[in-house]
Amino acid sequence: MTPTDDREFPAALAAALALPFDYNDGNGVDFEAFPAFLSAEETTDWFRAWTGNGELDGDSFRVFGQDGTGGYAAFWLVRPHRPLVDQPVVFLGSEGETGVLARDLGAFLWLLAGGYGPWEAATSYEPDWTPHHNPELAAVAERFAADCKQSAAVVIEQATREFPDFDDTIMELCR
Repeated sequence: MTPTDDREFPAALAAALALPFDYNDGNGVDFEAFPAFLSAEETTDWFRAWTGNGELDGDSFRVFGQDGTGGYAAFWLVRPHRPLVDQPVVFLGSEGETGVLARDLGAFLWLLAGGYGPWEAATSYEPDWTPHHNPELAAVAERFAADCKQSAAVVIEQATREFPDFDDTIMELCR
């Protein structure tokens, strides 16, 4: 795959990330959106540090935000010759957590609308945590992805089913 070096947010992602994410003292969404994708250099530095593998680059990722511990949310450029909005959204946590959150940007918008952030969708560390529907993010999802409306649970299940080997793929790169 020849990844694009375009570092501009798609309009739908920009609209979603312009809205505040309410942490609500740990009962909400733990996510901080970046104002732009990390640069190629920053992404490579992060991915090398995360994997411990200095031979890698970060060309397969477009990082757009983080949780409070420094885990990153990103597009994973795994579908050859497909636009960024058609690539899966993944999470690589600060403690080695990994997860495919959504099959594409439209599904990711519905995940956010369902009250999940990247960390909450990728982990199950807080069994008492309950997602809270976000009407503002639902309006963004309706505007940009009305044709793929689905629950957050379905978004996560479809992404996990389509990319069951994501964790193994990433762990094989680690030193």
